[in-house]
Order: sequence, then C-alpha cells, then structure tokens
Amino acid sequence: MSKIAATFSALKAQNKTALVTFITAGDPAPELTVPLMHALVAGGADILELGVPFSDPMAEGPVIQRACERALAHGVGIKDVFGYVAEFRKTNQTTPVVLMGYANPIERIGPEAFIEQSKAVGADGAIVVDYPPEECEAFAAAMRAAELDLIFLLAPTSTEQRIEQVAKVGGGFSYYVSLKGVTGAGNIDTVDVANRLQAIRKHVKLPIGVGFGIRDGATARAVAEVADAVVIGSRIIQEIETAGKDHAVAAVQAFTTTIRTALDA
Repeated sequence: MSKIAATFSALKAQNKTALVTFITAGDPAPELTVPLMHALVAGGADILELGVPFSDPMAEGPVIQRACERALAHGVGIKDVFGYVAEFRKTNQTTPVVLMGYANPIERIGPEAFIEQSKAVGADGAIVVDYPPEECEAFAAAMRAAELDLIFLLAPTSTEQRIEQVAKVGGGFSYYVSLKGVTGAGNIDTVDVANRLQAIRKHVKLPIGVGFGIRDGATARAVAEVADAVVIGSRIIQEIETAGKDHAVAAVQAFTTTIRTALDA
C-alpha cells in the first residue's frame, strides 16, 4: 500500500476527510519552502502538493501564476524541488508529498530520472497536468513499479471514456476539478459536484479529492460531505501574498488550522 493509500485508509477509519494543500516550491522565497511544508502539516494538512515552478502554467489562475513567477525569479527548478522534499523528509517521514506541475520539466530531465529522483528523496507521487491519461500508460506503469502514485485530473467536461481511462491508469487518488476554468476562479456548486462524483465513482474506485474554488471552511465542509479529500491551493498562496515573507509561515499555519477545524466539526 502506498503512503497516499495508507493515509486515506487511516482517515476513513476515523471518519475524516483528507485535507490536501498546495504551495509552489520557492515561493515567496526558497528558504521558506520547507518551513511552509511543516506549517501546513502543523495546521492539519494530510497530504502536501508541492508545485514545480513552470513558466506557462496553463491550468492556473493569476494567483498561482504569480507564485510561479516569483519562484522562477529566484531560479528555482525541479532539482531544487527534489532538494526541498529531501530536507522535509529529515524530520517528517509520514506525510505524503505529491509533486505537481507540467510535462516540460519532467521531459527535460527524462521520465526515468524524474521517477528515480522522486523515489530517492521520498516523494510519493505526481500530478502532471498536461500528461493525457491515454498517452502515458508506460509512465504510469513505471511510477507504479517504483511505488509512486500518478494522480490524474478529472473535470466537469470529462467524458465517460476519459473517466474509464483515469480509473485504469491512475493511482493514489483522483483529483476532480470542480470548475470549468483555471485555479481560483469562481465558486463551487456543491450539488453539481455531488452529482458528478456519483457518476465518476461508477468507474473510479480510488478516493476522490475536489479542488479549484475552495476558499473557506464552510465551502470545505460542504465539499467534504461528498468527497474523500478537499484540495486547497490558490487561497493558501493568497495568504502568503497578503502576509508577506516575514509572516507567511504563521499565516499559512493559521489558515490551514481553520480549514481542518471546519472539516472536523
């Protein structure tokens, strides 16, 4: 059983919803990435998504785009991201870490090298936004062979054929994008989400996390009624922007705590 699967299993036994949180590696400063990861865990996050900075993050709204720009301005790349995970693992061996990003940085170092280095530093899986599930069965198999989970996105517009393919090759959990659009755009219709998840679960037996548009405890709690995990990214990046470099770590932990409290209420 992978670390991600074990986490979902343990939470299910406690009748809890997983809290999955996202930050961009290197934002707002490289030296704050690992402290921010620990702050998220201290605030109640169960799984960490660590964004690999990329110049053209097509699925992201302005908030995460700015985070990528700040990280790239610091010269942060995929090798640095591996370093942050290794540093995090020195004091936390239990919280799953998922690397989230785009195909280009992986293709530059090579899929085999990506898998090898992910495993070596203690990452547990990856989300590659622009890897179509129909075209990366070999990569998914190689990830599974290394005991890493390849997590795929599903959307309101996903066809039944796409859902079936994700069910075939995906691991860890499936990430349902609750909105048509980019990260941080609009508000979630939880009734529509519930209906879509019901259809997805006919094929996908993995836990399902819901993200894009969850901004507060009330929305998180509503989504938790129908999902196995709540995923929050843009709202956390906004906390970092508002707090500034000196107060980002404390602000992120405080915000994460409010979401965890809402989920456990």
